[in-house]
Amino acid sequence: MKALILVGGFGTRLRPLTLSFPKPLVDFANKPMILHQIEALKAVGVDEVVLAINYQPEVMLNFLKDFEAKLQIKITCSQETEPMGTAGPLALARDKLVDGSSPGQPFFVLNSDVISEYPLREMIEFHRAHGGEASIMVTKVDEPSKYGVVVMEEATGKMEKFVEKPKLYVGNKINAGIYLLNPSVLDKIELRPTSIEKETFPKIAGAGGLYAMVLPGFWMDIGQPKDYITGLRLYLDSLRKKSPGKLTTGENVVGNVLVDETAKIGEGCLIGPDVAIGPGCVVEAGVRLSRCTVMRGVRIKKHACVSSSIVGWHSTVGQWARIENMTILGEDVHVGDEVYTNGGVVLPHKEIKSNILKPEIVM
Repeated sequence: MKALILVGGFGTRLRPLTLSFPKPLVDFANKPMILHQIEALKAVGVDEVVLAINYQPEVMLNFLKDFEAKLQIKITCSQETEPMGTAGPLALARDKLVDGSSPGQPFFVLNSDVISEYPLREMIEFHRAHGGEASIMVTKVDEPSKYGVVVMEEATGKMEKFVEKPKLYVGNKINAGIYLLNPSVLDKIELRPTSIEKETFPKIAGAGGLYAMVLPGFWMDIGQPKDYITGLRLYLDSLRKKSPGKLTTGENVVGNVLVDETAKIGEGCLIGPDVAIGPGCVVEAGVRLSRCTVMRGVRIKKHACVSSSIVGWHSTVGQWARIENMTILGEDVHVGDEVYTNGGVVLPHKEIKSNILKPEIVM
């Protein structure tokens, strides 16, 4: 079985982290975002993943070589020379998705920004049961007006239409960016920049072949910092229910916390809730961390406080420093002792010696 992951472009919403790595390789809960998806696909029998990409394909492939061997899954790239939208990449990768090895077998398509519990096995069963041409995963949201809303028959899941960012309430289920498609869908997609939501799916729905399955569990598009932090909370909460042994416990831990086994935590710290600490990190004595991600190789010095923020790879936070309110430190940023940053977005390889009192970008 095969899968296509829509990797796309430059990841501008997640800068400055994406100035160092392509967005799918940015760590989420201590491993690259895209690895969460590849592992879930492998678990349901996918043996080849195609990455639809128009930015740094060689970086992606070199990085994923190790995982290819470890997971015993083939990973290839389909490179766009111009942005192809959400359907064009399927036409471009047609020969990789449909070959003699699996005639007629459906394939998965995933949006690389989406984090969830990936109930892909249930989706395969749902797709077989309804016998249509395409299945899409939908999720319920509180504010549907920001998204493309799916109108469907509740009993069967048969899709009637998409309504893009509706002004009036038509429903609360939105496209979750996970699809299972028969190869015949590729015949409906031209090789040009085109949208699967606006052009391809309405055609299939019109012919009665599009079905929607409501996603159980959590869902988040983590393509921007605020949603990344929310996504981490939802992910750790899901981990608590499904694999509590993976979470870190101890007298200095509050709520759901994930600490890599190679990280060192000093005495008198208070860690949590909703914190991920990556490999090789050093958290010195008396540090307070909450609702944050601390990436590989970071040092947080004594009595510093980090909340609702992301600390990029190999950065340093000085003694008694305070980092909060969606501060994002790029790779190799050094925050001085007793410095306060309130929502600063700091580009890689910078040194911060004075306070950032209101959200701003530090070039």
